[in-house]
Amino acid sequence: MKFLEDIDYKDKLVFLRVDFNVPLDENLKIRDETRIQASLPTIKYLLEKGARLVVASHLGRPKGQFNPKMSLKPVAERLQQLLAGTRVIMAPDVIGPEVERLKANLKPGELLLLENVRFYKQETDNDPDFSKKLAEGCQVFVNDAFGSCHRAHASVVGITAYTGDKAAGFLLKEEVEHLSRITHHPERPYVAILGGAKIEDKIPVLESLVSQADVLLIGGAMAYTFLKAQGRGVGKSLVEEDKLQIAASILKKAEDSGVKFILPLDHILTSAIDSQEIALVADSYPLPDQLIAVDIGPKTIAEYEKYIKSARTIFWNGPLGVFEVKAFSKGTVEIARAVASSGAFSVVGGGDSIAAIHQAGVADRISHISTGGGASLEYIAYGTLPGIEALK
Repeated sequence: MKFLEDIDYKDKLVFLRVDFNVPLDENLKIRDETRIQASLPTIKYLLEKGARLVVASHLGRPKGQFNPKMSLKPVAERLQQLLAGTRVIMAPDVIGPEVERLKANLKPGELLLLENVRFYKQETDNDPDFSKKLAEGCQVFVNDAFGSCHRAHASVVGITAYTGDKAAGFLLKEEVEHLSRITHHPERPYVAILGGAKIEDKIPVLESLVSQADVLLIGGAMAYTFLKAQGRGVGKSLVEEDKLQIAASILKKAEDSGVKFILPLDHILTSAIDSQEIALVADSYPLPDQLIAVDIGPKTIAEYEKYIKSARTIFWNGPLGVFEVKAFSKGTVEIARAVASSGAFSVVGGGDSIAAIHQAGVADRISHISTGGGASLEYIAYGTLPGIEALK
């Protein structure tokens, strides 16, 4: 796989795929520009090297329909501010005669931002004809969209068949370097922390980690599907009834592999999530029928901290409770502080986990904060991604 510095870009039309899937408020103003900032080094490098730069991204889930609320126009405006002195042109579409005219007239050091590629269903279908139209006139393809690399889409995978050279941008290179370190040669003990609502979203990574990691610490609502699979009474806690058999299978694999699969020892319970009040801290089963588990309790925090403290490698994805409610966020925040204090090589991915790291004020003490939650999970599960394979 080639990297950014391996190619000459002078006067070449370069297609750069980035992840500008930023959150917008009701006035279509950008609420968090982390993803824009993450690809600025790659953009600036290409512009400085004299590329005629065509930039593409998706935003939201327009499902193949034009939706002005998911336009990349706010991103174009912000890019113009961030790239002072660079001409940033907002394309009216993704493909078509007007886009081709803008591409043809692009000068070295100028940037053309295409509209949201997911305005076309052909993008998510990885349609060859659409891929060819995206690549029209482009001599080089650069992928810096790690957060989209687990998607075999036209602007991530299909386009590579129709451009000459192809390379990974700075962000993608950094993500692969850090994630390959914990996937292919982790320093041990290797502790994985998984939370969030559903087992369904994490089946491949769970099945991979029960043969890779030394310890799995489980939290969030997904813990209660595992606990119910063990025959525990979990009250009104969220359970994926159709995943109980899979949960039992994963528990058996962990046991057979000699992996410590640790579930919560005690639980913060509430009568209703919107009540924002703790009704009970329980450390025995069955949990009361009318109550819902919304966070790990103090005994669990202490137990998980013990494993985190002795770890040399840590991967964390997913909150350990209903993190967005302050009363139910303590477990997630305390684990964030423990990971930061561990001295281990640590990788954190997923929006809520990253938010916890920032809320705890410890982001500067995490080895790597991944820009792609789903992509980082799939990389851990499979050791590569479709978007990475397409660059080889």
